[in-house]
Amino acid sequence: MPLPLPRLRTVVLVAGAALLAKRALHRRIQNSPLWPLPALEEPVSGHSERRTTATRRLLITERTTPAEGVVQLRLEGSALPPWQPGAHLDLLLPSGLVRQYSLCGDPADPDTYTIATRLVEDGRGGSREVHAQLHEGEEVEIRDPRNRFPLADAPAYLFIAGGIGITPILPMLRSVAASGADWRLLYGGRTRASMPFLDEIEKLGAEGGRVTVVAEDEAGHPDAAAALARTAEGTAVYCCGPEPLMDAVTAALPPGRTLHLERFTAAAASSAGSGPFEVELRRSGRTVQVAADRSVLAAVREEVPYVSYSCEQGFCGTCQQRVLEGEIDHRDELLTESERGDSMLICVSRCRGERLVLDL
Repeated sequence: MPLPLPRLRTVVLVAGAALLAKRALHRRIQNSPLWPLPALEEPVSGHSERRTTATRRLLITERTTPAEGVVQLRLEGSALPPWQPGAHLDLLLPSGLVRQYSLCGDPADPDTYTIATRLVEDGRGGSREVHAQLHEGEEVEIRDPRNRFPLADAPAYLFIAGGIGITPILPMLRSVAASGADWRLLYGGRTRASMPFLDEIEKLGAEGGRVTVVAEDEAGHPDAAAALARTAEGTAVYCCGPEPLMDAVTAALPPGRTLHLERFTAAAASSAGSGPFEVELRRSGRTVQVAADRSVLAAVREEVPYVSYSCEQGFCGTCQQRVLEGEIDHRDELLTESERGDSMLICVSRCRGERLVLDL
């Protein structure tokens, strides 16, 4: 049945008005100084091949204590993404904290990730939460493994670990031992009882005296310089542990050796360029003020709460953003020299001048 003439006229008028409004909005967008947004390159955050922001839930099927003050968790799923020695994952804790833990299990197991953490009473709270709240039968959320401490091919290896710093190195030891490579390990800790995986490691190095264990309560600190002096040219040196150990290894490294470091925490940042500055968010059309005692990330999240971030220490790369203008004061432990030219980790890095422009 045809519509009555007055009602038909109303429908036509409404449709016409909607079409005119749509065209006007389209013209307004085209005339905008930010148009067209797709002309800008794809933003870095959330898109880098180095990381993934996707999460998955795994079941804790085993909780053990491989040393005093250390908890090891076996996390199981199905057809998990593969990983190589040196890799770590993000653990999303029930409180909302995100912490990075090295994988110390078997890369050949497609359905299991294994992590271990030492209780740090005066830390930032992550290890306390793992020790107190994560138990067998519970589910945890993770982000898939990433590797910024990969095991490279080399004619010989020297591994130097301090305490819980053995976790990323343990899968490396299994790999080089199975391949028949030339390797040595210098492993230090407060006491033998506090050093995780000690029995397995000593069995791996039983032939040829490959493993040197130095417990502080028995023999003081490990002599990294002496161990390095006995290496041949071309040796790959892998070190993970407390900052003083890392500094000692770096200072004593002979020429012709390659050094690979994995840090527990970010190195102390320089105080230079710590004053206030402003940050323009080009895609968002906003400008934020960054106080001297605040991070760029904290200031940006007040305007763009969905911005990706994780470790807040300059390790994981989740908060990496492309910089369109301004001089960057890099304070991270991750970006390559080429990446530092036009991007920054906004959780720790700052501006050397008065203004930065981010592609955000």
